[in-house]
Amino acid sequence: MGLRAALHMRTCSLLFIEDYHISDKFILLYFNKFQAKTTLADSLLASNGIISQKMAGKLRYMDSRKDEQERGITMKSSSVAVHFQKDKDHYLVNVIDSPGHVDFAGEINTAVRLCDGAIILVDVVEGIYPQTKVALQQAWIGHIKPLLILNKVDRLILEWKLTPLDAYARLVQILEQINAVMGELFASDVLKKSENKSNNADNETYNSDEKVFDWSSGLDDSDDSKVYFSPEQGNVLFASALDGWGFGVSHFAKLFASKLGAKEDVLKRTLWGDFYFNSKTKQILKGAQAKAKKPLFVQFILENIWSVYEAVAVQRDNLMVDKIIKSLNLNIPARDINHKDPKVKLQAIFRQWLPLSDSVLEMVCNFVPSPLELSEEKVESLMCSSSLKFDILPEETRKLKSDFLKCSPSKDAPVIVCISKMFPTERKMLPEYRQRPLTAEEIAERREKARQKHAEKIIEQSESQPSVSSEISNLVPKEPSNLENNTDENTAFIAFARIYSSTIYKGQKLYVLGPKHDPAKALKMDIPLSEDITVHDLNPEQHITLATVKNLYLLMGKELIELDEVPAGNVIGIGGLQDHVLKSATLSTTIACPSFIDLHSTTVPIVRVALEPSHPREMPLLVKGLRLLNQADPCVQVFVQETGEHVLVSSGEVHLQRCVDDLKESFAKIDINVSAPIVPFRETIIPPPKLDMVNEVIEEKSQQKKVLKVEDEALENDVGKDGIITMKTPNKLSCVKIRAKPLPPDITRLLEENASLLKILDQVFYSHNNSENNDILTPETITTLEELKNNLDKYFCEAGNEWVNAVHQIWTFGPRRCGPNILLNRISNYKRPSIWSIKSSDTMSDTPHFNFDSTFISGFQLATLSGPLCDEPMMGVCFIVEDWTFDKDICTVDEIVDKNLKIELNDIATSNHTSNPSLDIDASSTVSSGPSSASSTPFGPFTGQIMSTVKEACRKAFQAQPQRLMCAMYSCIIQVNTDMLGEYLKFLNVHLKLHNLQPESIN
Repeated sequence: MGLRAALHMRTCSLLFIEDYHISDKFILLYFNKFQAKTTLADSLLASNGIISQKMAGKLRYMDSRKDEQERGITMKSSSVAVHFQKDKDHYLVNVIDSPGHVDFAGEINTAVRLCDGAIILVDVVEGIYPQTKVALQQAWIGHIKPLLILNKVDRLILEWKLTPLDAYARLVQILEQINAVMGELFASDVLKKSENKSNNADNETYNSDEKVFDWSSGLDDSDDSKVYFSPEQGNVLFASALDGWGFGVSHFAKLFASKLGAKEDVLKRTLWGDFYFNSKTKQILKGAQAKAKKPLFVQFILENIWSVYEAVAVQRDNLMVDKIIKSLNLNIPARDINHKDPKVKLQAIFRQWLPLSDSVLEMVCNFVPSPLELSEEKVESLMCSSSLKFDILPEETRKLKSDFLKCSPSKDAPVIVCISKMFPTERKMLPEYRQRPLTAEEIAERREKARQKHAEKIIEQSESQPSVSSEISNLVPKEPSNLENNTDENTAFIAFARIYSSTIYKGQKLYVLGPKHDPAKALKMDIPLSEDITVHDLNPEQHITLATVKNLYLLMGKELIELDEVPAGNVIGIGGLQDHVLKSATLSTTIACPSFIDLHSTTVPIVRVALEPSHPREMPLLVKGLRLLNQADPCVQVFVQETGEHVLVSSGEVHLQRCVDDLKESFAKIDINVSAPIVPFRETIIPPPKLDMVNEVIEEKSQQKKVLKVEDEALENDVGKDGIITMKTPNKLSCVKIRAKPLPPDITRLLEENASLLKILDQVFYSHNNSENNDILTPETITTLEELKNNLDKYFCEAGNEWVNAVHQIWTFGPRRCGPNILLNRISNYKRPSIWSIKSSDTMSDTPHFNFDSTFISGFQLATLSGPLCDEPMMGVCFIVEDWTFDKDICTVDEIVDKNLKIELNDIATSNHTSNPSLDIDASSTVSSGPSSASSTPFGPFTGQIMSTVKEACRKAFQAQPQRLMCAMYSCIIQVNTDMLGEYLKFLNVHLKLHNLQPESIN
């Protein structure tokens, strides 16, 4: 149960989780790779005695994987609990070290969901990267408090050889750039809120003779005092993680307050900025830059640090070093003072004078909110998507908001636990399987058993001698009886989770709610639950299982400490959920609890490779390994293509290599063949050519077909005027007329950029037509949808007269109902509600078209998902439905469904009667007479016929136009120092030629 140095059983007062849940802090160490995040984590661990001070920065304790140590980068998020005492208050700080490499952005998203604060490290030499902006944006979206550390100040001294004044100018420049990013985030957020208010209220006031308009943006009235990073506020540290030092201006304010005769609060506000000290009047004045004076930060802080580096690392003046140590009242061991390596001397001096861990933990305790201080805005963002209203949640769900805010450890409160990811560990590393010292009783018992076995062995040898044949048989090695890989037995999955309410304990039974869990639907359904049902047994409409908490662990990097129970406000590991959680989930005692909302991911897996075992008989082991990898990695995708290939999708080359290594060494433990990266394609069409090869105008239809190379006779017969394809269902009861046209490029781009918005639009449209709650969207989302509609209408009108009013004829988007392809409804006798009718009271027309509407859409989705060229998704294609007719004998869909059902019952009855003559079923009574039923018998359900007919008609309409394949382009931003630009361009050109790549430089 102990937290403070519990791994090493040190003789100190143990701190218990139960006593410190109120003072818990959750921070995330995040920035780009090679920014000393893990070195900083080592310093925090050394402050608790988990590792030695001398190993901080060298051990990289949080990087427990072999490849992490070899590459020098973090690949997996790992957590550790650190104790800190400030005055008389005790704090438990949960530190999560996250990767900085862009390939592992999924790990960062899982960590952000659990944290209340983030430490952003910035290299003062390299400056801000694009990843810096991403880090700040993630912190802003996740409503977590960002703190800034300007790291590697030592490089300004030893590498750039800057003076203290020049270094100060560099620090000011970087801080301004970072605050500019924060200002952009703040302004965009305020403008969004202001726009929402203007949509909810009427901003125009009409009088008898005048109109008053409110043009205020809200920026002037918004308080941004706590938005920016400011050293005088205390949310900025200056540090060198490698040398183990760091400080805020408050540290030197305390130090110089008595010496200068100034108040400490005044020094806190003036040590950073354009202030200088007048030695004659003993006053702090403003205008250092205008009067060419040294700022206080340079005179009292940087010059002192520069003098230490100058004496120790540059001049190596031992007399000056001794003088500095005495003036600072430091107690440095003689072995460090006499060490030949100046780095050892620097670290020994700075770690006593300006300890990095104390500065960081003090800043965290001052600024990061505790679990009891969660804001209502953050709670609502966890419970409900930003595009939907919080008020649409069921009443039982809305009541849980107060439990989030209370963060009560009471066992009477509902349990709310967020599982952000599942991480694998060797089963032998778990505390319950780890070897422990034997007690005296256990040693005596083992000694007695050994004596008995030895005595029995002597008796057996004296009674009979083994035959020669038996001795030979014993020498022959036996083949293992079970060749199956027991990876599941060797690997255990632990849930990485945070408790938001109540207390969780061993043996507790909880609901496991999947990411797609909808409390509104779950409360209406009576779902029988059993612990035997796993996540793999659920159907697509079920997202709830019942599980028992088997083990609880305190996360200490690669080490785990077993616990019996843990109250709210802690980050823990939970065992026993491997069969119930795929990647992320929510644990609760009530199904009214919503599933935690996934944060927006900044990266999408793009690198695809096909995997196969070196030996075909090991395919089951590969499948099992891929299943485990998919569960262990939050940003990997695994699926099987129609060709039967097992495809692995990763975020980049480094991520791919790590996944393959995990499969070979941990999950599958077999040799694997990895294909070259699979390049994704898209299928599209272009406008027909107007001129042939000899620049003659193409007028005749036959000549146009010749140019388009329409060689298939069946296709040529189906193509009518203007490329219209006419097809009938196999039973000849329905006929569709479809033609394909290329979408304007602006339309395709707009659809591609707003895929998530199209998905929301589709969900709202069908919930509206299913008589569900209509008022579910936030005003912001409604405004965004209106803007999308207006932009589409604008681009359609600019494309020509043939596209006028097309935005109101949109039937659906595809593939997956949110893709860059459109289905237009131009059927004269079928007026369906517009897909944009979010709050409209329009109803579907009572025609056969309405009854088969979803079936028609399914055919379109299948066609756009797999094109005719190479079974790749389509892009930028518009399918226009000119006509859709039914046979006159068909009155309603109910008749067709009844006829098909009766035919199926007749088939069942006939087969049963044949197999069991005792069954007396009047088959004639279940079969209706008539040509319709007879004609539909051999063709299957009528819905399936329509679906396949629409799919084939779309594919043929596509083939009737000039077809093209679109190759993917990877866009990236390359940032390099000016002095290295020439060398980098040479290297880039050689690399591109070597791999036969054809880049396109945008800027």
